[in-house]
Amino acid sequence: MAIYKYTAKKGPEELFEGRIEAQTEEEVVDKLNQLGYVPVRIKIEEQTSKPHRAAAGKIKGRIRFRQITIFSRELASLLKSGVPILNALGIISEQSGSPRLKSVVDGIYDMVKQGDSFSSALRNYPNIFSSFYTAMVAAGEDSGALPVALLRIADYRVKQEAMLSRLRMALVYPAFMAVVGAGTVVFMLTFVMPRLMQIFLNMGQDLPLPTQILIFLSQWIRKWWIAISLGLIGFIVIIRQQVKTKIGKVTFSLFKLHLPIFGKLILKAELSRFCRTMELLIKNGIPILRAISIAIPVLENEIIKNKLKQSYKDLEQGGSFGRSLKTSKLFPLFMTNLISVGEESGSLDDSLGEVATSYEEDTDEAMRVMSSLLEPLMILIMGLVVGFMVVAMLLPIFEINIITN
Repeated sequence: MAIYKYTAKKGPEELFEGRIEAQTEEEVVDKLNQLGYVPVRIKIEEQTSKPHRAAAGKIKGRIRFRQITIFSRELASLLKSGVPILNALGIISEQSGSPRLKSVVDGIYDMVKQGDSFSSALRNYPNIFSSFYTAMVAAGEDSGALPVALLRIADYRVKQEAMLSRLRMALVYPAFMAVVGAGTVVFMLTFVMPRLMQIFLNMGQDLPLPTQILIFLSQWIRKWWIAISLGLIGFIVIIRQQVKTKIGKVTFSLFKLHLPIFGKLILKAELSRFCRTMELLIKNGIPILRAISIAIPVLENEIIKNKLKQSYKDLEQGGSFGRSLKTSKLFPLFMTNLISVGEESGSLDDSLGEVATSYEEDTDEAMRVMSSLLEPLMILIMGLVVGFMVVAMLLPIFEINIITN
């Protein structure tokens, strides 16, 4: 590889100079033409290697999911308007409000300027741009429809973000109620109950069973609260460590799929994500085997991933993707039948899109129902718990009144 110094035209009269990394002068000419420039003079400057590759991708801090979505849409709009990719990256870098994103865009800009393709530059940031993202971009570059590919990526990410947002919103209120309810119970057992306990013991009479249970719980929590806290922390730490292991991932994935009600919701959410990813990849001209290998890492459930990997092997050996999915018994017949029909008719991307749309709608409806049911259910549960405690505290007083009267 060598660095070439060049002079090129941006417009009819505007000249500018720059440097680009390439194997030969012909490659420099090709790269400049791809960027929308007309080369005027090219001269070799020095032989070099690519030391920046070692440092690429080492961006400290986190770039939000939405920032990459906005980056994709803005870049697509600029390219669609006829702006060369280097100019587009420069514009996005200048207007970026995030120092981390600006650093990434500047790194990509430098690599593209030195002659790399846009997709190969993205691959130097694997923690930011997934294999799905880079594959879609590469396919867009090959077909000459990079803006279309970027818009599809942006739309896909918006849908994924919207689904995750709805799931978070469905769980926020029940989680808040659970935390507030648990705090209320602990407060009553550790602060309120000890002050009433002495009064109950001085009554000199047998206490009702609910009151005895409450006193026992209060004494037990006050005595063992350190051990209980350490036990809970230790349990959480162990679970988190086990989930990271291969066996733990499989076990936890199996557990989630067998949860009552939630199991089917998780399965449909994962399958909708897989089918939507596959649809976009195939529409962008990526072969089905390559598309499957890219789409599998998008999923989180290890059981589903393993089943799809087996189907990948069957397809690689000349089998049918739809029939292979059907034999696993995990995937719904609706999905496997549509995929089989799509394979036979040559419209697999349309079939995958139908499956994804259907399961996305089912998931949204299930989340709405779940949210509607969880809120009153949590209120009912907390009301019963707090009501039991209040009744247990008041029962001895009621009994004294009855005896007195």
